[in-house]
Amino acid sequence: MQRISRRRLTGALGAALCSASLPARAQQQPKVWRIGFLAARSRSTPAKPDIWYDAFVQGLRELGYAEGKNLIIEWRFADGQYERFPVLAAELVRLKPDVLVTQTPSTFALQRETKTIPIVVAGINDAISQGFSTSLARPSGNVTGLINFSSELIQKRLEQLTILIPKLSKVAMLQNPGSVSSALSLKSLTVATDRLGIKLVPVDARTAEEIERGFAQMARERIRAVIVANDAFFLGQGKLIAELAVKHRIASISPYSESVKEGVLMSYGQDTVEAYRHLAVYVVKILKGAKVSDLPIEQPTKIQLAINLKTAKALGLKFPEQLLLRADEVIE
Repeated sequence: MQRISRRRLTGALGAALCSASLPARAQQQPKVWRIGFLAARSRSTPAKPDIWYDAFVQGLRELGYAEGKNLIIEWRFADGQYERFPVLAAELVRLKPDVLVTQTPSTFALQRETKTIPIVVAGINDAISQGFSTSLARPSGNVTGLINFSSELIQKRLEQLTILIPKLSKVAMLQNPGSVSSALSLKSLTVATDRLGIKLVPVDARTAEEIERGFAQMARERIRAVIVANDAFFLGQGKLIAELAVKHRIASISPYSESVKEGVLMSYGQDTVEAYRHLAVYVVKILKGAKVSDLPIEQPTKIQLAINLKTAKALGLKFPEQLLLRADEVIE
C-alpha cells in the first residue's frame, strides 16, 4: 500500500476545497446592470448639484441598485444643444444597455436607434399623439414612463398670469426650438391667447446667451409676462431666468417649483423631483424582468402652485388672495 505524506495529503485537500469553492464564489458575484441616460442638461457636481438626476440615482440606491456595486450608468449630456441627441443616442445604444432613461426631447432620437431596448421617459407630453404608444395602460412599443401634461398645463400658467395681471395684453413664451414638447406647448398656448385676445410672442433660446438676448427682446417689446416652456434645459437656468426677469421687470411663471426658490415669480406643475425618483421604480422592474407592456404610462397625481413674494415685491406686484389661497408653497 502506497503511503502518502501528511504534507501531500494536506495540499491535496486544500486544492480540492479551493476548487470546490470557486463556483460558489462565482455565484456570489452580483450581476452588474448597465443603464444609459440621455440628458438635456449637465450632470450634477458637488459644486452644482442637479436635484432631478440626483433624485433618480437616490431612488435606485433605495431599491438596492448603486453605481460601483451592481450598476453602471452611462451618462450622455446635450447641454441644451438638442441637435446633439442623435449622435449621443447612437453612442448609448452601441453600448447595449439593459435599459435607457431619458427626457421628452431626446426620446425620438433613442427610438430611432432601437425598437427593442426598453426606454423609460420622464415627462412624456403626449405618448399617443407623438407615436410612442397606442395605449397608456399597456404601452405598445419600447417606451414607458411619466406624462407631464405640458400642453394642458401651459394654458393654466397663462390663467395664473391673467389673475395676477388682469389687463395682460402681451405675453412671451420662452422655448427651446429643438424641443418637440415646446412646439406642442406653443400650439396649445396659441389657442388660449387667441381666445383671450392676448398677443403671444415666442422667444427661442437654447443657450444662456440666447436667454439673455431673449429677455432683452421682451424688454424692447414691452412684454410684461413670460411663460417658461416645460423643457429640462430651462430648469438648469432658473437663477438666470429669475435675475433677468426682475432686471427687465417681467413677471415669470415656470413649470418648476425649484426655479421659484431661485427667484422666478411663480410655478405651476408636477413635483419633478418625485417624478425622477419614481423613474427608478420603472427601471428596477425592468431589470427584474418586467416588460414595457406591463408598465403603464403614468399621470402625475398632484399639480402644485408655488409663488415667490419677494420677487413679487421687487416687481411691484401684489398677489391677489385668490392665488395665495391656491398656493401649495409660498416663499417670502
